[in-house]
Amino acid sequence: MTNLNEYLLFLIPLLILQLLLALIALIKVVKQPSFRYGNRLLWGIVVLFISIFGPIIYFMIGKEEKNE
Repeated sequence: MTNLNEYLLFLIPLLILQLLLALIALIKVVKQPSFRYGNRLLWGIVVLFISIFGPIIYFMIGKEEKNE
């Protein structure tokens, strides 16, 4: 039982980080008018189903750059 508590101390912050990243990325996907690659449905699936790496991939390559 003590091993479980040690793992939970490590896993709970990672779970919170994953949920926050996914939530922020989903909000950005919904509000984004256009994407560099793919479409809204594709990026929504990537963000939701590729664990912690989906939102990171979206922020790195999916979001279109704004030219101001």
